[in-house]
Amino acid sequence: MTALWRQMPLSVRLSGLLAAVMILTAAAAPWLAPTDPTLLSSLNLMDAELPPRWMAGGEARYWLGTDNQGRDLVSAILYGARVSIGIGIAAVALSATLGVVLGLIAGYVGGTADAVISRAGDVIMSFPTILLALLVAGIARAVLPQAASVAWTPVILVGAIAIHDWVQYARTVRGTTLVEGAKDYVKAVRVIGLPRRRIMFRHILPNVISPALVIATINLAGAVLTEATLSFLGVGMPPTYPSLGTLIRIGNEFVFSGIWWIAVFPAVTLVVLVLAVNILGDWLRDRFNPKLRGRS
Repeated sequence: MTALWRQMPLSVRLSGLLAAVMILTAAAAPWLAPTDPTLLSSLNLMDAELPPRWMAGGEARYWLGTDNQGRDLVSAILYGARVSIGIGIAAVALSATLGVVLGLIAGYVGGTADAVISRAGDVIMSFPTILLALLVAGIARAVLPQAASVAWTPVILVGAIAIHDWVQYARTVRGTTLVEGAKDYVKAVRVIGLPRRRIMFRHILPNVISPALVIATINLAGAVLTEATLSFLGVGMPPTYPSLGTLIRIGNEFVFSGIWWIAVFPAVTLVVLVLAVNILGDWLRDRFNPKLRGRS
């Protein structure tokens, strides 16, 4: 890990540190936020739409101002980032797990299993990510009456994002598994009679997991952005427990009234987070790609 850190350019190091700080800060939101924006009984509509503290009419206790419900915007952004990052990490973990397992099965077992998994992936990839996520979220809300609740919405969002992203992992792992399956160490364990499951998960998996981890780093930014897009379109987190996308959607209604801070500060937070994770992910992809590494 130390050697890898030393090989990183300065921009990548700064991006990695920034992403880590933002993720840790969001995780510690209940302890760092001045107020709890999800506690509706503590809100005061008399404090609604206050500008940042350095502008005329601002108050010292509200650094970035307040939203239309009187919530402290710093607290709302911390909690919103916590929700967005949490859903993004959960979606990446689910899609990576599903994709790696299916990729191993397709690459090692082959035959009908490979054909079914590959064709299912082709069908899913024919849909744009947002369109498929909207479709899944819409069906879930039609089937489950409680789907719009705070408890169920994150689960539905995680599933809606993961159902599209697993294909990338499956295709990558399938190709690597085909290469590893032809090597001598796999042939040796086949000869001694080890079961398929043990060969796949104990011997092949450790040698094919690195590309999947790089994809996961890149997809984390995409998952957070997808969650924000769904919330902005109104099928994500409710206004009572906002994510970054929900805050941007709420603020978008007031931008042309001169109340720009409700939308701008959450949007800047989202852009900085996605940019930092993307820079780190792109460097890791280039670092672990033998062709690109050879050129550099």
